Amino acid sequence: MAETYYSKEHEWITVDGETGTVGITGFAQEQLGDIVFVEVIKENEDVAKDEEVAVVESVKAASDIFSPVSGLIIGANALLEDAPEMINNDPLESGWIFKMTLHNLEELDNLMNLASYKQFLDSIK
Repeated sequence: MAETYYSKEHEWITVDGETGTVGITGFAQEQLGDIVFVEVIKENEDVAKDEEVAVVESVKAASDIFSPVSGLIIGANALLEDAPEMINNDPLESGWIFKMTLHNLEELDNLMNLASYKQFLDSIK
């Protein structure tokens, strides 16, 4: 069964087995405003936890997206090339940014579940 985790940098990762799907949270996309461009590093790249893997540009600013865990990038959401606003419209489903194979499942222990993430958001507002 897939489980979703959240980082303090407002990325989410839904893990199914050893595969993770990563995107930004609703809070992050609200802060960015209308997203106009997304750039993801190449597939088959090994990335470390907290390494920059994508850039999301909005009408307000550009924001780096970091990998919440270590892994191998196995795909990017090609639909975002023509429709980056999918992140604004549906950040937790169709607006995912990249997929990866996780190297170390124990790194998930350093991330938050939804209840903890909501408490984190309350603490920074």
